[in-house]
Amino acid sequence: MSLELDRRQLLRLGFAAAAAWQLQPWSVHASAAPDLGPLSSVDVAMTLEAFSDTLIPGQKRDRADRAVAGAVRGPGAVQAGALALMQFPALGLAPGLPALSAMLNAEATSYAMTERITLDPSVPPFVSLDFRQRTRLAVQLLDFSHPDYLAYYALAALAFLAFHTAGHLHTADAVRQGHPGLKALGFPLPDSDGFWRFPHFSYRRRVARSHAGTTRSGHPA
Repeated sequence: MSLELDRRQLLRLGFAAAAAWQLQPWSVHASAAPDLGPLSSVDVAMTLEAFSDTLIPGQKRDRADRAVAGAVRGPGAVQAGALALMQFPALGLAPGLPALSAMLNAEATSYAMTERITLDPSVPPFVSLDFRQRTRLAVQLLDFSHPDYLAYYALAALAFLAFHTAGHLHTADAVRQGHPGLKALGFPLPDSDGFWRFPHFSYRRRVARSHAGTTRSGHPA
């Protein structure tokens, strides 16, 4: 897989992997990197945010922000709530997040050893990598030849879902509150009652007349 990731392919396979995880979580394993020991909840969060920021980058939230690399200006997956969606109870993925974070950090440690990169011990290994290094590692993890690529596609899908759909929020509330992903997509505001209505024909003209027996709700008689 080249550095230019196919976004459609990433989304399609990512959604399928996330759906498969919901039906039956699969066994995952890290590479032959040294055991980093248990991660704190803060380390887990930082690692998952760093992975999400690699896929849809954004600007740092403050000067002390290490998870977000700050590769671009404007909000990215982290600001769009990627971590909140990963922890969303309805997905059932939360129990597996520490293991997935450990996998990412084990992979980052192996990558750093191979590339002779000195890691900062004050943060998780994946977080210690700069944006370019994180990107190159992510490409390797999402390659079909990687034994755990489905797990990483599942995580990637959630980062994209958070940005493009605000799946952990009520859509009307997310749009009104200026959710960065929906705003970037130009998602329209709902009516005052929280519903969307479309008074104009999409082609700006009526392409066919409704059958005389069509009900008021739009169903055929």
